[in-house]
Amino acid sequence: MTGDGTHTPSPVSRRRLLGGMASALVTGGLAGCSGGGSDERTTASDVPPDTTRQTTRRTTTERAENTDARVGMVYALGGLGDNSFNDMAHSGARKAREEFGISFENAEPSSAADIERLQREFAAATDPPKDLVCCVGFAQTSGLVANATQYPDQQFLLVDGVATGDDGSLLPNVANYTFAEHQGSFQVGYLAGLVTQRDFSAGAGRTTDDLAVGFVGGVDVPLIRKFEAGFKAGVARASEDIEVTSAYVGSFADPEAGQKIAGEMYADGADVVYHAAGGSGVGVFRAAQEAGRFAIGVDNDQSRSVPEYSDVILASMVKHVDKAVFRSIASLVDRKFRFRVGTVNTLGLLEGGVRAVYGTDLGSAIPSEVSERLDASRRAIIKNEIDVPSTLS
Repeated sequence: MTGDGTHTPSPVSRRRLLGGMASALVTGGLAGCSGGGSDERTTASDVPPDTTRQTTRRTTTERAENTDARVGMVYALGGLGDNSFNDMAHSGARKAREEFGISFENAEPSSAADIERLQREFAAATDPPKDLVCCVGFAQTSGLVANATQYPDQQFLLVDGVATGDDGSLLPNVANYTFAEHQGSFQVGYLAGLVTQRDFSAGAGRTTDDLAVGFVGGVDVPLIRKFEAGFKAGVARASEDIEVTSAYVGSFADPEAGQKIAGEMYADGADVVYHAAGGSGVGVFRAAQEAGRFAIGVDNDQSRSVPEYSDVILASMVKHVDKAVFRSIASLVDRKFRFRVGTVNTLGLLEGGVRAVYGTDLGSAIPSEVSERLDASRRAIIKNEIDVPSTLS
């Protein structure tokens, strides 16, 4: 059964396809996939309440000596310690503190309703004022539009969204950073598709006789469906005969639910499950270990950020949120870094904003033929020879 409740055919046996596998790997194309962006916008009201966290947390300011530069960090739902998206943003701020001596304060909203208030508290601060307010995550967009309009002299950074006024124009005091997540997700989807067709074992995982993989999303919104679209296109590049099952947790901070969903996918024959679920993704890794299969992480190199699961993490789709945060903060004190307010900066494979990274424990076991195909597909995407879809067909 798929994530939308519809039934799909039983997974195809690898043994039934051995005869035609070689030619399929050589000639497999991207049939039926089309590119193009999405005009959909996600606001805080689109995100369901996260009942797994009840308290908004304001942590101690992370100070540095001899600096007048101060930054407010408002993180995405799920908070710090997710070993993924939020922690990547935090690492960018910490790098700026270490290299340039800035100070920053963290705010972790417990619900979508907290986001606009926390942004406003930073923007309204006067003792001392904040030189930059970094808003991390797509759910920040609607609150930021209101606050950036109310505080026109305050500079903001928005990661994973685009802040526009009522007339559709970009707000002049907001720098917007988006990522080509579908491109990086294509790469790990291609990897998953190539691996499920092989008798492959490494670490604590091994493939089965089924041709099946899975995708676990956090919250079902356009941004996360962008990950899913790229992943499915990558799997199809490997073979159209591979079954892909998708499901959504409904939260970025519910590892127990993530484990249950992934466990069902593995029980149904999935060899590899890719998650774009924030902190819920830790549950996917637990399920992979229990089933003796493989998982693919997201945002961070999760074979390093959660090393206790490195024996099943085949790869991670790294999304360099840290670079966007670091460069924006660094611009406060170093003129070689440009902070472009009133613009949209999109970072994909070409810009180094997204990339597929093999797991620290399992990377050396990846067959050279597979890694060569992944390298070739990355170059083809950069040259626009492969058009990766950003929406589901």
